[in-house]
Amino acid sequence: MTDFVQQYNLYETQFEKALIKRCAEMNYKPDILTESMRYSLLLGGKRIRPVLFLSTLDSYGYEFRKETDFAIALECVHTYSLIHDDLPAMDNDDLRRGKASSHKAFGEANAILAGDALLSYAFDCLLASCTDLRHIKAAKELSRAAGAEGMIAGQSADLFYAGKEAGEEELSFIYRNKTGKLLAAPIVMAGILADAEVEKLREFGEALGCLFQLTDDLLDVKGDAGVMGKTLGKDAKEDKLTCVKIFGLEQSEKLAEEYAEKCLEILDGLQDNNTAFLKGLTEFVLKRTN
Repeated sequence: MTDFVQQYNLYETQFEKALIKRCAEMNYKPDILTESMRYSLLLGGKRIRPVLFLSTLDSYGYEFRKETDFAIALECVHTYSLIHDDLPAMDNDDLRRGKASSHKAFGEANAILAGDALLSYAFDCLLASCTDLRHIKAAKELSRAAGAEGMIAGQSADLFYAGKEAGEEELSFIYRNKTGKLLAAPIVMAGILADAEVEKLREFGEALGCLFQLTDDLLDVKGDAGVMGKTLGKDAKEDKLTCVKIFGLEQSEKLAEEYAEKCLEILDGLQDNNTAFLKGLTEFVLKRTN
């Protein structure tokens, strides 16, 4: 696990340097727009999507350090989604990563605009690197995963089924789209650039995304609010459709272990890939506390 932590820190540090540089170059008017964009981008977090992208590239021997624009685009999309998730009309959360949510720090209207700006900025970052067909194909993956064929569909379903009678089929749709596709995107994008086994990587990424959402639902029940840095117990309060609601706590924990095993099996079937880090990341997601 020590080797895994060191590798994670390597990718995360590489990403943070590039992100800080990008944020320093932002100079939009009025100043509150730049300030609110930087605020949420630099709040911290696990940076799991950029790390997945960079580490998957590295696992195929691809020089990952030259693709930080794509990594920043991934984090911008994720951060915009968090800003909008926290809004009163969505999850209505005052905390994000232990600090005031964007709408609490800057007001609801400015938070909406900061999220909008970060989504547009993500595609500025993508287009800056689209110098060949592979990069264009990789950029399209993020576009689809973030939009009506992916994350937005999942978020819409998450809201729609709150308080309604629904079952495993609806839950699976939410998991695959709300979380799965945006976690699969960095892995698939890296696979496209490295000319690797894209569909097997997609299968792994979507399974990992479902594992991530499973653990997220579990942590909302049994996590530590201080460690999580956000309000817990909201899923039950809002009667959200979650694994815990459908299967109960104990069965949901078993299901998470099954998804982790599935991830490892897929990785074992990959060719020409150093899977050690991705296997470590699977274990990290299964056992995460925040």
